[in-house]
Amino acid sequence: MLQAAATDDQPLNPTSLLHRAEQFGLTSDRILYHGQQLVLVLVVIFAGWVVAGLLARTVRISLEKAKLEATLTLFFTQAARWFVLVLTGLSVLSLFGVETTSLAAVVGAGSLAIGLAWQGALSNFAAGIMLLVFRPYRVGDMVNVNGTLGRVKELELFTTTMDTTDNRRFIVPNASIFGSTIENLSHHQQRRVEVAVGVSYQADIDHTRVVLREAVASVTGVLADPEPVIYLVELGNSTVNWSVRAWAPTADYWSIRDRLTRAVKIHLDAAGVQIA
Repeated sequence: MLQAAATDDQPLNPTSLLHRAEQFGLTSDRILYHGQQLVLVLVVIFAGWVVAGLLARTVRISLEKAKLEATLTLFFTQAARWFVLVLTGLSVLSLFGVETTSLAAVVGAGSLAIGLAWQGALSNFAAGIMLLVFRPYRVGDMVNVNGTLGRVKELELFTTTMDTTDNRRFIVPNASIFGSTIENLSHHQQRRVEVAVGVSYQADIDHTRVVLREAVASVTGVLADPEPVIYLVELGNSTVNWSVRAWAPTADYWSIRDRLTRAVKIHLDAAGVQIA
């Protein structure tokens, strides 16, 4: 027994280890092959990780130089990174003998099912991308979308946040915005102000036109180019209808509209032209 115990305590030499491995069906060639495969897998994973980082960095720098929207830049950067990582994962699986063609088919079917389940969210996401690319409006613009008039507070990938003039907040899905008519009131630097007024038939037409021109000239902030115009619109049932049109900076539109309306009323009263 002492001799047997002493034998068990002896260290195992490489020959005995190889002999035991062969008992489990692991020959020296198979051990060498699997060792090489393991090293190759580690090299592929490391290379894929490095390439993914370099590609993501290149995409980010290029898009930042192109002054693309920050949200869109982040999206394309992450997409490039994950594209390389997914290819790396498929390459590793193929090294282990996994049939990647059938795996890709399973992933594609799963992606289709997820896409159908998330159809609404994905449509909002796609619309958000299109809004960021084409930029029909920016943060701070006053827009009218689906009957909602407000100033754009946030433009995100799924929704657009708007604050109305009476301080109400609307969160609108991007898909409903991109699929409808968008009226951007802040796009141009100038806007036309129009004031409609109906005067009595007893008022002299030429005199009324002169008075309305004087009213426009008295308003500060009205642009000289384009030139203000006074239109005789129509002869109504009980009034002679005029349209006073002037141009103003977009930022001062409402204040100039208020002052112009006030000036028209004051000048007509002072000239004795009756407003019907």
